[in-house]
Amino acid sequence: MADEILRTFIAIELDEPLRLAIGRVQTKFKRQAPTGSVKWVAPDGIHLTLKFLGETPASRVPAIAAALRAACAGFQPFEFSVEGRGCFPNFRRPRVVWVAVRDRGQMLAHLQAAIEQHVAPLGWPAEARGFSPHLTLGRVAPYADATAQAAVGQMVERAVVEQIGDQRVTAVSLIRSDLQPAGAIYTPLVHVALIASG
Repeated sequence: MADEILRTFIAIELDEPLRLAIGRVQTKFKRQAPTGSVKWVAPDGIHLTLKFLGETPASRVPAIAAALRAACAGFQPFEFSVEGRGCFPNFRRPRVVWVAVRDRGQMLAHLQAAIEQHVAPLGWPAEARGFSPHLTLGRVAPYADATAQAAVGQMVERAVVEQIGDQRVTAVSLIRSDLQPAGAIYTPLVHVALIASG
C-alpha cells in the first residue's frame, strides 16, 4: 500500500485569548491595506512555527514523534510575549506581514535548536538561516503591484504595535497542513508536553 505523503510542520499552538488579540491587530491592518493586496491568515490558523518539514511520509510520523519527545525532554513550560511588528524581507519590499515574538530567556531559541538537532537525522536538515520567531498575519499577494506593496510596507512601518499578549508554552505539536482554495486546514497529529519539574 502506498505511503500517504503529508505536508507537516512543528509548531507551538496559541491560546485563544492571544489569537483573539492578534486578530484585532490583523483587523486594523486589513482596514488600512489596499484591497486585495494581502492574503490574510485566519486567526485560528496562526501558530509559532519551529520547523517546517514539508512532504512527510505518513509512516515517518512515529519517528518524528519520538524525536520531538527526545528534544522536549529537558524543557519545562515557559512563556514568551508577542509585541511589535515587521515585514519580511523588509518594509520596502514586503512579502510577509508579522508580529514579533519576544523570547526573553532564550528558551524558545534553545527549544527550536533541540528540535532541529533531533529531527535532522531523520532527513530534515537544520535550516541554514537563523531562527527568527514570529507570527505570520498575512502574505502579500503575488499579483500586488509595486504601489500596493509599498503601501503595505509603509502601513506596517507606521503602525504602533505594543504588548499584544503572552503565551505559556506547555507543549509542542506536529501539525498536518492541507492546502485548500479558501486557506490551509491544520490538523494536529502529535502533542508533546513540556513537563514541569518537581
